[in-house]
Amino acid sequence: MNIKKVYFTALRVLQQLSHDPRTLALVLLMPAILLTILKFVFEKSPSTFDSIAPMSLGIFPIIMMFVITSISTVRERTIGTLDRLMTYPISKLDFIFGYALAFSILALVQASIASFVILVLLNVSVAGGTVSLLIAAVIAALLGTSLGLFMSAFATTEFQAVQFMPAIILPQLLTCGLFVARDQMAQGLQWFANIMPLTYSVDAMKQVTNHNTWTHTLSKDLIIVACYAVILLILGAITIKRQE
Repeated sequence: MNIKKVYFTALRVLQQLSHDPRTLALVLLMPAILLTILKFVFEKSPSTFDSIAPMSLGIFPIIMMFVITSISTVRERTIGTLDRLMTYPISKLDFIFGYALAFSILALVQASIASFVILVLLNVSVAGGTVSLLIAAVIAALLGTSLGLFMSAFATTEFQAVQFMPAIILPQLLTCGLFVARDQMAQGLQWFANIMPLTYSVDAMKQVTNHNTWTHTLSKDLIIVACYAVILLILGAITIKRQE
């Protein structure tokens, strides 16, 4: 993997996104908007919102980045951009990690906006502080990017890319422990949740919410999520077909 090529690939993606203000607005503002809506959903139960909101920050970035990344990659394949890039002296890892870098930068901005909304505008108390919240949110968004890049290899149209979201994300969302404690679920669902990355993203946010110091459990959860992201990026690179 060539760092310079990764950088220029990320720069190209960011320049391309800069010409699509609607996509930028969707990526950067939608998590904050969803969190605000959630605030009013639990208007009569503010304590419930205070406990759910930080954990939602470990979910919304994954969903948004999954959708945007998978659609963007499929679009580049359908219009021929991906095929042309693969004829250049650039490795598959350079391409994949360049995309990951570009969307991780977007994720940092997205997480900063969402964290500002949660901590300042919605006045939610997070024991771990802003830095821990940002790190956990960015790693969650990186996971969403990795999932999107990997699953885009199995979609031939942008519509198919969107169809993967309920199949990949929703089962994890239902079993991650956000709605019901995992130890109250059926044994099979507990096993499923224990091997899914979204579970550890939500657990990391729980640690950030409830502990005012960086805990060993938080490190473990973030490392697991990051490892999933890296593995998916490598698998995504393997599934890319190079044009000769």
